[in-house]
Amino acid sequence: MTRFPSPLRWKFLLPIAPLFAIGAAPSGGTLHVQVDNVRALTGRVHVDLCTQPQFLKDCPITAEAPPSIGLTTVTLRNLKPGRYAVQAFYDQNGNKKVDRALFGIPKEGVGFSNDAKIRMAPPKWDEAVFDYDGQERTIRLKLRYFIGPDAPTAGK
Repeated sequence: MTRFPSPLRWKFLLPIAPLFAIGAAPSGGTLHVQVDNVRALTGRVHVDLCTQPQFLKDCPITAEAPPSIGLTTVTLRNLKPGRYAVQAFYDQNGNKKVDRALFGIPKEGVGFSNDAKIRMAPPKWDEAVFDYDGQERTIRLKLRYFIGPDAPTAGK
């Protein structure tokens, strides 16, 4: 015959029961962003994950990785499902911003999810948006350079 805990024991366990539920809850998904066309080994590769109101502004979900010539993967963790766009840049000098030349032209590589085109201005939300279902996923984008070579330079 199975014996259940006395009511006194239940009173002790009830206040801490939510702690067990929190620990067992999934923490969210993982998005790997493969950033192609990294052309040097200095600085960091920076990725922002944005919702529509945050796009082209300061996005609160960010991650960085040390660069690898050619392809660098940056991983974002604990993500909720939703509609997002990625904006990425190669912060070659490590100053945590996109350096700009005359007329605001980026001096460092920049890119967007869906490889959204950059035509005289950043792309629109509709060109970069993708649906994220909360599962582990990998997307890929290519950095565009407007000053200097537009291809990885091995050995430099």
